[in-house]
Amino acid sequence: MTEKPPGDVTQLLMALGAGEPAVQDVLPLVYGELRRLAAHYLRRERKDHTLQPTALVHEAYMRLAAQDRVQWRNRSHFMGVAAQLMRRVLVDHARADQAVKRGGLNTMVPIDEVNPGGDAPSVDLFALDEALTKLATFDARQAKVIELRYFGGLTVEEVAEVMDLSPATVKREWQMARAWIHRELRST
Repeated sequence: MTEKPPGDVTQLLMALGAGEPAVQDVLPLVYGELRRLAAHYLRRERKDHTLQPTALVHEAYMRLAAQDRVQWRNRSHFMGVAAQLMRRVLVDHARADQAVKRGGLNTMVPIDEVNPGGDAPSVDLFALDEALTKLATFDARQAKVIELRYFGGLTVEEVAEVMDLSPATVKREWQMARAWIHRELRST
């Protein structure tokens, strides 16, 4: 499937915000990118994970379709929201799996990008989600930067565009948030 240039998607998303097309009109244009993002997420999961990239994309898409009050700004904004929803789908899936297993193995994800030491330890997905939630209580901007960079795979420039910040500010927030997350995960 060939994807349209970012400008075409941005125009469609802006029209979507005005109530013209439906979200399902956007999906074919960004499906490949969403699928790559889902595959990226699932590579960080345990080997016997039951959720497949296609299922993750479809579940996140269902949640995207329910977002009727979002004023889409551009493709990066859309992908950032999609990344956030994929994170929620994975956490919800892991919680449901844990409820069934009643204390089974924790869901592990490598934290190579968040870990400033670079030794790529694995962390519990719940612990990472809890750390991000905790970070958001006192610094929502840093939590959003982590979410967009780590989970969304967005570049510094894309995060800057989505959050309406300078790239230098995003880099600074990324470094501080990464260090905080690393310390928080080590203490659990």
